[in-house]
Amino acid sequence: MNNIFTKLKQFFIAHKTAIIIVLAAAGVDRITKVLALELLYPVGSVEIFRWFHLTYVENTGMAFGLFQNANLFLLAVMIVVIIFIVKSWKELTALRPPLGLLGASLILGGAAGNVYDRIVLGFVVDMIDFRVWPVFNAADSFICTGAALLAFAMFFNKNAPEEK
Repeated sequence: MNNIFTKLKQFFIAHKTAIIIVLAAAGVDRITKVLALELLYPVGSVEIFRWFHLTYVENTGMAFGLFQNANLFLLAVMIVVIIFIVKSWKELTALRPPLGLLGASLILGGAAGNVYDRIVLGFVVDMIDFRVWPVFNAADSFICTGAALLAFAMFFNKNAPEEK
């Protein structure tokens, strides 16, 4: 039993930055969704600026309104993405440090937030509404930002072998 705790302690020490980023992303996402459930659900939408509203949406699909009513399928996809990132952790975090670590951590945090919603609520809570774009949430932003950082890190990877 002591060996398990020692290994866990070593893991947390070795990956503390990533763990903090994942927990921060998932935490921000959760807080914004709880606020949306408590404050926006009763009113539907609140205009902040003419071009920006906070709008309560129960999304059973994915980004941009695709795959509506495919909650189970999308839950499975997100779990596969999480498993892939965890299994590829060393390779991803080695890409153009610290971009690979930041990108992978943001994707994990965002995916965890949306997986939580799909399991507990049966839908994902969206609330950020620019009126010219489908309504989205903080987790979607973290996933997209993380994917962009990973793409940048892969494209400009200074550790990649050079072609001759």
